Amino acid sequence: MIEKIVIANRGEIALRILRACRELGIKTVAVHSEADRELKHVRLADETVCIGPAPSAGSYLQVHSIISAAEVTDAVAIHPGYGFLSENADFAERVEESGFIFIGPKPETIRMMGDKITAIEAMKAAGVPCVPGSDGPLDNDERKTLKMATDIGYPVIIKAAGGGGGRGMRVVHTEATLLNAISLTKAEAGAAFGNDTVYMEKYLENPRHVEFQVLADTHGNAIHLGERDCSMQRRHQKVVEEAPAPGISEELRNRLGERCAEACRRIGYRGAGTFEFLYENGEFYFIEMNTRIQVEHPVTEMITGVDIVKEQLRIAAGEALAYRQSDIQIRGHAVECRINAEDPDSFMPSPGDITHLHIPGGPGIRVDTHIYDGYRVPPHYDSMIGKLIAHGENRASAIARMKTALSEMVVDGIKTNIPLQQRIMQDEAFAKGGANIHYLEKKLGI
Repeated sequence: MIEKIVIANRGEIALRILRACRELGIKTVAVHSEADRELKHVRLADETVCIGPAPSAGSYLQVHSIISAAEVTDAVAIHPGYGFLSENADFAERVEESGFIFIGPKPETIRMMGDKITAIEAMKAAGVPCVPGSDGPLDNDERKTLKMATDIGYPVIIKAAGGGGGRGMRVVHTEATLLNAISLTKAEAGAAFGNDTVYMEKYLENPRHVEFQVLADTHGNAIHLGERDCSMQRRHQKVVEEAPAPGISEELRNRLGERCAEACRRIGYRGAGTFEFLYENGEFYFIEMNTRIQVEHPVTEMITGVDIVKEQLRIAAGEALAYRQSDIQIRGHAVECRINAEDPDSFMPSPGDITHLHIPGGPGIRVDTHIYDGYRVPPHYDSMIGKLIAHGENRASAIARMKTALSEMVVDGIKTNIPLQQRIMQDEAFAKGGANIHYLEKKLGI
């Protein structure tokens, strides 16, 4: 097993990684910004290194500083968590060139999956269903482009090959606006991602967001851990996640999950990853692969009993997967609510001092958070301060437990989105299951 790792992240995921390391007997180095000296995982780590000022551009995004921290502490590996540099192929490459283990996929895999066109090509080769589209970048042949859009059928969506997270895309409803939309998207993509390559896909108007969790080792083994529904979104940001996805049959789960696992074997994938799909009218359409641990991984852990972070560490150490596909059984249902330090109505961030905190408990309740009484939520980072997870024998039981847990959770001194999460749990459409990715925004009037 790896002897010591640098945790190149902050907040709840950094604490989550530290706890997994403790269980496996791995020593930890917490790198942190000047604003994060009082983070819980920084207090608990075996060693700490300050890597820069509060803004992430000067600290958590500084490749040289993170690698230097690994060098001076004699660490063996670096875990990037999610966000920041976790899907940066150049960072992964620098880590490995410097003689350290990158706890994640190989740099070339991250690069392949980071380009949406090469990712789609790889998925099609593995038999993973994809959205009908241009099957490659759009060129300058306007007549061909116009015919392609007609053949696909309007509306279509123009996407940047290097985009993600809802950025670099534009929906087109008519032929008259297509060419201008392509031109604008190319310009925006070049400015935002340094790559103006764009492609075209059929625009699905009322899909759900369903994703599959996978694990793959360096010995050619790959399995899936079932699917999650992440359709409760606001401006392409997930708010509530659950597993398994409502209305997905075991037969469909196994069929598509095995295709995802087979895709991992074909591309030589390593570590934990997530295949993201749009799901509409009983059909799945691949949109992208996230080559890192996901924020919502706890719901999968709750229904499978697999500790995904510990598996990441074991895979990075060169161990074979401890599980076969037949070992993975779905038990019950789990729901996760993201708890953000923000106004529940305006969604404006609400940094400040936490004057009183009460964490809920009871059967099936899990809370992943780094906050504590007296902790000051800084204004420099993402507003998520924790995740509340409820597990039950079925979906109704999990939602009932979540309602109780939300009513018990107290975070005084700042505003949080707990009232919004309570509204969602009481919502009839959510209770029924299967709402599409636009539902929450329409409900909120956005």
